[in-house]
Amino acid sequence: MNFNIQDLNLTGAKLISPFYIEDERGSFTKIYEKDVFKQWGLDAEIYENFETCSKQGVIRGLHFQTECPQIKIIRVIRGLIRDIIVDLRKDSPTFGQYIDVELSDDNHRILWIPKGCAHGFEVLSEEAITSYMCVGKYLKEYDTGIKWNDTELNIDWNTTEPIVSQKDSCLMSFAEFKERHMFKLYE
Repeated sequence: MNFNIQDLNLTGAKLISPFYIEDERGSFTKIYEKDVFKQWGLDAEIYENFETCSKQGVIRGLHFQTECPQIKIIRVIRGLIRDIIVDLRKDSPTFGQYIDVELSDDNHRILWIPKGCAHGFEVLSEEAITSYMCVGKYLKEYDTGIKWNDTELNIDWNTTEPIVSQKDSCLMSFAEFKERHMFKLYE
């Protein structure tokens, strides 16, 4: 069972094409195999796994933990999202940059988000169910993020009338993050 794992243009981020087959019965997808991931330097002791169901136009994020940052492994079970990763690691050559990747139930791709990055997404389909596997414990007291529409990051969102939670609307700016929190580069 082969995986295709490729580096993205943000230090430590990976795009994973899992093992996927279809036949007259339906389909089979293998999304994780410890030894294969470890060969790529992706050591993942999954601490939690959860799903979100979001309507078209929803933007979630840009989330991270200021202490004990988590690795996130993201895939879409149903629908289409545009996933965003922002590098917050001060020593990274891609610090302050973002990348976007479309994840869907059609392309079966999985996104590996390294520690020290903010994560968010926008829903492009009528509805999307997104699965998160996290390496590292969720710590509510350190859970925060950067505003989705931060002018310095200047993320070009597709959604013209976003649906954003009150919490996400009140997150800090990228400038505030740089003043208060700077992550070291994690490998």
